[in-house]
Amino acid sequence: MIPWTAISDYAGVTQVQRTIDSRHRRDYIAVMAEKINSTFEHELKRLEKRVDALVRVCDQLQDENRSLKQRQDVLTSERANLLQKNEQVRARVEAMIGRLKAMEQGS
Repeated sequence: MIPWTAISDYAGVTQVQRTIDSRHRRDYIAVMAEKINSTFEHELKRLEKRVDALVRVCDQLQDENRSLKQRQDVLTSERANLLQKNEQVRARVEAMIGRLKAMEQGS
C-alpha cells in the first residue's frame, strides 16, 4: 500500500482515493446494513417469541381466573347452605332446650 502522503502528491489522486473510499464505503455500508437487518430480524423474532409467551401466560391466567371464579361461586353457595342449616339446627336446639325447661318446671 502506498502511504497517503505519497499519493496526495500526484494530481487527481484525491479523486481516485475518494472513488476507492466510496466503493469501500458502499461495501461496508452494505455489510453493516445486512448485519443491522440480521440483528433487527433476530430481535424481532425474539420479541415475537416473548409476546407469544405472554399471550400463553395471559390465556392460562384467564382460564385459571375463570376456574377460580366458578369455585368461588360454588363455595359461596355451599357457605350459604351451611349457614342456613346451622340456623335451622340452632333453632331446633333452642326449641329442645325450651321443651326440657318446660318439662323441668312441670315436674
